[in-house]
Amino acid sequence: MTSRDTIAAIATPSGLGGIGLIRVSGPAAEPIGRRLFRPSRRLVVFVSHHLIRGEIVSPRTGAVLDDVLVAFMKGPHTYTGEDTLEISCHGGPLILRTVLEEILAAGARPAQRGEFTKRAFLNERLDLSQAEAVLDLITAQTQRGMAAAAGRLKGDLSDRIGDFRSAVIDLLAVVEASIDFSAEDGVESLPGDTLQAFQPLIDAITALAATYRRGRIIREGVRVVIAGRPNVGKSSLLNRLLGEKRAIVTPIPGTTRDFIEETVDIGGVAVRLTDTAGIRQPENAIEQEGIALVWERLAAADAVLLLLDGSATLTAEDRELLAGQEGTPLLAVVNKADLPQRLDVGEIAGLLPEAARPPIRISAKYGAGIEELTAAIRDTLLAAPAEEEPEAMIAHLRHKAALERAAAGLTRARDSLRDRRAPELAALELREALEALGEITGGNAPEEVVERIFTRFCVGK
Repeated sequence: MTSRDTIAAIATPSGLGGIGLIRVSGPAAEPIGRRLFRPSRRLVVFVSHHLIRGEIVSPRTGAVLDDVLVAFMKGPHTYTGEDTLEISCHGGPLILRTVLEEILAAGARPAQRGEFTKRAFLNERLDLSQAEAVLDLITAQTQRGMAAAAGRLKGDLSDRIGDFRSAVIDLLAVVEASIDFSAEDGVESLPGDTLQAFQPLIDAITALAATYRRGRIIREGVRVVIAGRPNVGKSSLLNRLLGEKRAIVTPIPGTTRDFIEETVDIGGVAVRLTDTAGIRQPENAIEQEGIALVWERLAAADAVLLLLDGSATLTAEDRELLAGQEGTPLLAVVNKADLPQRLDVGEIAGLLPEAARPPIRISAKYGAGIEELTAAIRDTLLAAPAEEEPEAMIAHLRHKAALERAAAGLTRARDSLRDRRAPELAALELREALEALGEITGGNAPEEVVERIFTRFCVGK
């Protein structure tokens, strides 16, 4: 599929920069380049995939707009699969806008959000899961997130889905053969090992679907709230985890009034840490409102670091916080390990949910126990040690839903064959499983899903 129209957009972020890139894709890319570009040396033809230095000249005024590098790339061996022109200008916003206006006047139209990548998908340069990985790569916040997105872009997930589809097609062929042919034709009604082939495939698809939570966390990051009563060291812990002084620390209770939020990379996960006001009996209406907001943040958190003062006994506020975190992953952290200890860790453990980790002793002031704490945060968020990384992970809810539908279809097909019902019913379920898997890579994804995916992109990609 090659579009009849030609699109253009600035492909680099807005603002000042050393270089700014304008991308043009479509059948008029080369004619537009010839009309606007004056090479430094005489050029008979554009040599595909070569950089050429020259000037962009306005055909309307004859004015030289910029000294540039131009690369013309002949389709289909381009990102979009179409003829593509890339112009590297100086990175001033005015220069880029002026050159783009000349390109549009020469016959291109402004690109829509994600339209370059959408054309790559429509021209089968990428499948839909790889197109999503492009955006994941651009928006990655950690090295681990970037590596996971790069793997999906390379085709790790696509290959896995391809293996599943191939296995389903093999099963479907056997079932349909039992429908179309009789025993007189030398075809068994159903080979004896067919039923045994279902369960390993169902298990593999289910296992891939189960990676969604881990993959989503690595892609999107998580919200972790640091909570506790006043003066237990919440701001000191935030500063320690960030490796810089971000929050004001004083011995005066109630120093933190507003939320302080910062993002830190913990074990390859982008963790949005929120330092909150101390939980205590409010002394005025303003403090009461602030504490109410803390409880709202706790309810919306992906995990809670509940900070306790190891140099004091457990208080009513501590007990209230321990009791109020049901359903949210909780790490009890006992601070001030550098002081004489009065807090009974066994008493805390008895108040924690059954699945919670044992309390961790730290000194936010001096850094003791911080490595153990960050490892516990990482493992709690990912629900598994970092070294247990699956070969392929999904990171989008639509992938999880499609895999679950495929596994359910296969289960129904297996049960239908086991119960000796009409093989046509099993064949129908297998086709539905095949269709669900195809939605992940885009072979038969609904048009509205495709449109929704590409509207999340920036204009130049």
